[in-house]
Amino acid sequence: MPKANSENKNVFYGTGRRKCSIARVRLVSGTGKITINSKDIDEYLGLETLKVIVRQPLVATDTLNKYDVICTVKGGGFTGQAGAIRHGIARALNEANKEFRPALKSKGFLTRDPRMKERKKYGLKKSRKAPQFSKR
Repeated sequence: MPKANSENKNVFYGTGRRKCSIARVRLVSGTGKITINSKDIDEYLGLETLKVIVRQPLVATDTLNKYDVICTVKGGGFTGQAGAIRHGIARALNEANKEFRPALKSKGFLTRDPRMKERKKYGLKKSRKAPQFSKR
C-alpha cells in the first residue's frame, strides 16, 4: 500500500496478469518514459508490436506524455509480459482518473485475458498431440 505522505499523491498502482506473467505497474507524473525491470522499453522489448501493445492504454486515454511508467514483471514470455504490463497500466490509469474507465473498458484493456496453456494429458505428447499412429 502507498504511504500517505505528500510525495506519493501522484503515484498510482496497478497489477496486470496474462498467461503466467505478473506485472506490478506504478504510474508517476512525468514525461512518458516507460521502464520495465530497470531497463528502457526499447532495451527490454525487442519487437515493435509488443511496444505498441504496452502503450495502447496510454494512447486510448491520451496520456502518453503525462505519466512515467515503472513496472516490474516476472514469469512467462515476452508476449505474455507485454499483455500483463498493458493490463497493469490500464488498471493504474483507471485508479488515476475514473473518467478513463469507459475508454479502457470498450477497448478491453481492463479485462483479464483468461486464456492459459492447456495441461498435458497422459498418453499424449502434449495437451492434444497424439503419438504417431501406425496400423501395424
